Amino acid sequence: MLAILSAPSNLGLRPPLPGAVPGTAKAPEALREAGLHRALLGRGAIDAGVVLPGRYVDDPERVPGTVRNQEAIVDHARRLARRLVGLREDGFTPLVLGGDCSLIVAAGLATRVTGGGGLVHVDGHTDFRHPGNSDEVGALAGEDLAAAIGRHSPEIADVDGLGPYFDAAATAHVGCRRDDAEVEEVMAAISLVIPADRIILHGGARAAAEVLGSPGLDRGFWLQVDVDVLDPEHMPAVDSPDPGGLTPDELTAFLRVVAPRAWGASVTVFDPDLDPDGVHATTVARIVVEGLAHLGEEAEQAA
Repeated sequence: MLAILSAPSNLGLRPPLPGAVPGTAKAPEALREAGLHRALLGRGAIDAGVVLPGRYVDDPERVPGTVRNQEAIVDHARRLARRLVGLREDGFTPLVLGGDCSLIVAAGLATRVTGGGGLVHVDGHTDFRHPGNSDEVGALAGEDLAAAIGRHSPEIADVDGLGPYFDAAATAHVGCRRDDAEVEEVMAAISLVIPADRIILHGGARAAAEVLGSPGLDRGFWLQVDVDVLDPEHMPAVDSPDPGGLTPDELTAFLRVVAPRAWGASVTVFDPDLDPDGVHATTVARIVVEGLAHLGEEAEQAA
């Protein structure tokens, strides 16, 4: 049974403007207003509440190599991970509505505590910036895949000695653009990378079958979906829109196939501040309802 858990974090993002804060913290309630909760509750899901983040602070004086809001991110990750572990132990499949991509740390902690499993990272970018390849480290939402497999600083990638959270050999990335700065590094680091253009050419179902056939993902996995995998024509309400992305139907087709094997999922980076009429919230809600309705239904067999 699905458990809808809100995690309205904006801690991993850069400020959109000087003195402003990112709007992703508003996403869960914007999606509720768009009818997501009503649709899933009508299918038997439960509302599992919210794990609130700490205050967003843009600290230009932070130590080089650390990330913005680092202590608050770690605190939120621990608290969210405890909720995820509890839901899993009670037989629920958590569907986390973010929030930004830093939520992957909580998913990683929960994965390690509950016995491991892989990661399917769906994102328009590789999110693989880390201290070893960039002097611009600071926004974990652009560094989350690196943190997930242990390539970031230990303060982020080895919280409580549990890193790496996911085995690189059991990690797949789906949706980056071919010109992503770290795409070649990611291809060498993890088991599978499927750029967006391959999905556009061959379809979401074929890409999903490739993911499910990838080594290491037969034990189940966490599924993180950053909606900037969509083309800006369909989803401009994200912090880093990038042309060459998927259509809602292509993403939904992919999710329908992979979601039943996932033990949980997170949906991230939708920014309601960039969607004043609620049009794009409706798009995200439809993708979640149609693509993730059967989340976790085959996860026990895969675990």
